Amino acid sequence: MATTIDHPTRNSDNKPDYDSPLNREAFGENFKWGVATAAYQIEGAVNEDGRTDCVWDVFARKKGKIRNGDHARQACDFYHRYETDLEIAKELGFEQFRFSISWSRVMPDGHGLVNEAGIDFYNRVIDKCLALGMEPWITLYHWDLPQALEKSGGWKNRRIVEWFADYTAVCARAFGDRVKHWIVLNEPMAVAGLGYTTGEHAPGHTGIHNFLPVVHHLALSQAEGGRTLRRLLPDARIGNAVSCSYVYPHSQSAADVRAARRADALMNRLFIEPALGMGYPKDAFPFLSNIKRFMREGDRERLKFDFDFWGLQNYFSVVVQHSYLAPVMWLKEVPATLRNVPTTGLGWEVNPAGMYEILKQFSRYKGVRELLITENGAAFKDKLKEGQVADPGRQSYYQDYLAAVLKAKNEGINITGYFAWTLLDNFEWAHGYSARFGLVYVDFQTQGRTVKESGKWFAGFLKNAEL
Repeated sequence: MATTIDHPTRNSDNKPDYDSPLNREAFGENFKWGVATAAYQIEGAVNEDGRTDCVWDVFARKKGKIRNGDHARQACDFYHRYETDLEIAKELGFEQFRFSISWSRVMPDGHGLVNEAGIDFYNRVIDKCLALGMEPWITLYHWDLPQALEKSGGWKNRRIVEWFADYTAVCARAFGDRVKHWIVLNEPMAVAGLGYTTGEHAPGHTGIHNFLPVVHHLALSQAEGGRTLRRLLPDARIGNAVSCSYVYPHSQSAADVRAARRADALMNRLFIEPALGMGYPKDAFPFLSNIKRFMREGDRERLKFDFDFWGLQNYFSVVVQHSYLAPVMWLKEVPATLRNVPTTGLGWEVNPAGMYEILKQFSRYKGVRELLITENGAAFKDKLKEGQVADPGRQSYYQDYLAAVLKAKNEGINITGYFAWTLLDNFEWAHGYSARFGLVYVDFQTQGRTVKESGKWFAGFLKNAEL
């Protein structure tokens, strides 16, 4: 049975009602506190030690694709500064560090040859985490597909399921003796929608004809990656990280409510339900019936995998209404900037009640045993002034969203951890360096680091000071 949306009425400040004091102790001693990063966004060193181009390297070289013509050739220079950056994360009080593996750094051709220099780099990162007393969490795929595989069709080519399984096996054998927590894919819906349908992200393909085969191959790969890890690392904790946004209809008209169900099917149900053995959510979005053209005998079983946990990545809620001008989806988003609601620097709605609702929604799946927030954070227009970065909006954002998580936890939802996005200001995909999400300010000219006031607040919170 699919999950249902009951579309609760939001209060005036978009905050769920909660009375519990907001301190670390309230979440319990076993709750995991981490910070999340991604290889392409922070590493730089794109041409060093055997790494080859990924799709984002090629995409960023195309005129007009990245704001201000930014690129990630140096990014945060984490490749050379990882020790200092990990020490900062530890100083802030984080006990878990989530990072991703650059596929083309480890396997320059995408399959076959293994680059030992790439393996050595991630071994150094893992060893530094452990020396600091931080648990390393590996994300296998965070959007940076090797360009060598893109030339062979990328996620449109069904062979990528095999290539991804081989890459997963290489990582499991190289790092599995010390890494116990694994995330297979990061936000596969963004890959299919932004990378292969609208063209806003790398590799920049456009056209609805790309969407269904890419979705199917990603869904097969998330399960095959999980099976590969389970076979090679039977004691590992294996999860998947999906983007999710609670969807509200603009009105309670039948047309808007149906539009909200279609949006929910794509944004929240599309990748979890096949893994749970429920198939694709064709009930709410009949267009998905066409995916049968790309399915082979046995695929419904191949789509299944019993993940130990599901990582939810929630930043904002979405309001949609019916539209006759948008074929296939028949809906349009009503932007937060037109609804007189609080927003971040990117115009994303600040709605902690949506975090609470999405946790309740995902907890209704019988096959979901454990939930974590694997990303949550906000971008604002931060400025470095006299050696400090005042960012009260981000601090308030974290306080309100954490309170929403705590409310859900107190109501019995099995949520076991929270990862802030992100440690450092970084290369924020198509936004380049214009969108700053970090708890630490980065001067991209000097590579100087300055802990923001929100980072100092988080450090105090993790030391269990009541706030």
